[in-house]
Amino acid sequence: MAAQAFDVVVVGTGPGGYVSAIRCAQLGLSVATVEDDRPGGVCLNWGCIPTKSLLRNAEVVHLFERAAEFGIAVNDWKADYAQAVQRSRRVADRMAKGVEFLFRKNKITLFRGRGALTSAKVVEVTGGADGAHTLEARRAVILATGSEPRSLPGVTIDEKRIISSTGAVTNEGRPGSLVIIGAGAVGIEFADVYATYGVKVTVLEALPRVLPVEDEEVSALITRLFSRRDIAIRTGAKVKSVTPGASGIAVAVEAEGKTDTVQADQVLMAVGRAARTKGLGLEALSVATERGFVTVSAAMETSVKGLYAIGDMAGHQMLAHKAMAEGVVAAEAIAGQSPRPVDYGNVPSCTYCRPQVASIGVSEATARAGGREIAVGKFPFTASGKAVALGETDGFIKVVADKTTGELLGVHIVGPEATELIHEFAVGRTLEATLEEIVHTIHAHPTLSEAALEATLAALGHPIHI
Repeated sequence: MAAQAFDVVVVGTGPGGYVSAIRCAQLGLSVATVEDDRPGGVCLNWGCIPTKSLLRNAEVVHLFERAAEFGIAVNDWKADYAQAVQRSRRVADRMAKGVEFLFRKNKITLFRGRGALTSAKVVEVTGGADGAHTLEARRAVILATGSEPRSLPGVTIDEKRIISSTGAVTNEGRPGSLVIIGAGAVGIEFADVYATYGVKVTVLEALPRVLPVEDEEVSALITRLFSRRDIAIRTGAKVKSVTPGASGIAVAVEAEGKTDTVQADQVLMAVGRAARTKGLGLEALSVATERGFVTVSAAMETSVKGLYAIGDMAGHQMLAHKAMAEGVVAAEAIAGQSPRPVDYGNVPSCTYCRPQVASIGVSEATARAGGREIAVGKFPFTASGKAVALGETDGFIKVVADKTTGELLGVHIVGPEATELIHEFAVGRTLEATLEEIVHTIHAHPTLSEAALEATLAALGHPIHI
């Protein structure tokens, strides 16, 4: 079979893959993409987008439950979980079609099937509906195959009784009770969704606190708020076994030297994700890896010249927006430009539960451990006029800065629209803004963003509204 030649071949069309393909095309390169699922990858089809759709449904259910608080009488309403899942699938379908449109707009050729390297610049595509193809990359191949859910040793995910996030966004039935193993962003988000729809939820986390990558105060508040909603949270809990039975699933848990059993109708495995690197031909090419991730340069090039890797398979934060940034860097490097490397210390972390959680930079504990004299400012949303008007007052904004220079070291938000508010500080850190520069920026009133101003004023020692 004669090879079809392109300047760049991108294997995988998730956030990193499709963004890198589009940027390559914008820079005048001919591009082929290879996808064994649907354009958009896991994030768009089975992760980020459908999950946020379900979370939005949960927000609406919560508002209906509070209707009387807003002077609205609503009688005989019901929340249909199956319809929530169906809506999330429609959202994902629309976005996948949007990626296909962008490919057509940018004259990017999409090949359906699984791609594997036969050399650094040749990709064999097999298993697709339109047969096999050999693709030759004149300049480079970009690998963007993403990741897949992990499980505990000996526990098989069947997406029926023991599910991953994929099963959680596709199964229209909801269990009466659910054990979630893992209290990172995925586990906490689904705890929110299922609990809102009346499922009895138990969250098990082996580490000492939920959302372990977040600031300790944030973790503590989420634990308190979730507990008020009758979501059972057990930290420092090591799962010893998961045993399906005739009447449910038994999860044996060890904590504080004692073992007990939690029974549930279903188990959601949320213990992290593993890079998808198998079957790509990396071993034959001696591509360097470390701890399961592909080793890359600042320009996202692997140890093999002309072969690039981005996204979850390249390590660091396993986040869609990080993958997108890496995709742009790889594309511009391939086109002969000198792109600015990804700043992994300035990647926002976001959890879309109720209330939302977002952060950037280091936690207060990490900043103190670094030996610098720091200033900490915190502003509660209970003191925000806009938050009170919205009826969403749980949470706070916390600013951690160098006390001498005013440098922003970290910002931690839990509260309404936290995942939107964090970007003021992301831009501030990119521009090396100080506390003084932020407080001299007038913030509109009344807005949630005023809380960012007030937390910064608090770090300087003179907040106005608390």
